[in-house]
Amino acid sequence: MAREDTSSEPVKTRPAQPSDIPAITEIYNQGIEERIATFESEPRSVEAMQSWLDEHQGRYLALVAEIDGQVAGWASVGQYRPRECYAGIGEYSIYIHRDFRGRGAGKVLLRALIAAAAEKGYWKLTSRIFVENVASRKLCEATGFREVGIYEKHAKLDGVWHDCVIVEYLIPENIS
Repeated sequence: MAREDTSSEPVKTRPAQPSDIPAITEIYNQGIEERIATFESEPRSVEAMQSWLDEHQGRYLALVAEIDGQVAGWASVGQYRPRECYAGIGEYSIYIHRDFRGRGAGKVLLRALIAAAAEKGYWKLTSRIFVENVASRKLCEATGFREVGIYEKHAKLDGVWHDCVIVEYLIPENIS
């Protein structure tokens, strides 16, 4: 169930920095622990997430949202597929710290990610969301993504099959 936005603090976004890695790691590991946002099943180390950030410098994107000076969430755009014809499609992820959910960070962060992707020349963002992850599906709907289908039995997590909703956002200024 989505929480009401009870925050009066402004959400600020910026590119992720190496100093953000401990917070990014904590937030991602919450997502792994909760078993509703990723098929990853083992917690990530700070070192692994530093490598991840290093990979996202340049062509790809990694942003953080801050509330009251604390990293409230992160979002990224990575490679969709290696073929050149797909170079303008980015696969995105977004994770919000459980203490900051329902306070507007997700919307602000996802909108900032779309804008940054547009500046980088992407024409589409896409992702897969567990069917039961209602909060993420509502966030996508609120920021202009559309659901385009369902991958049935996409993968198992803890021995249980999960279906995933495919979402996409077209960036019109980059489609010609």
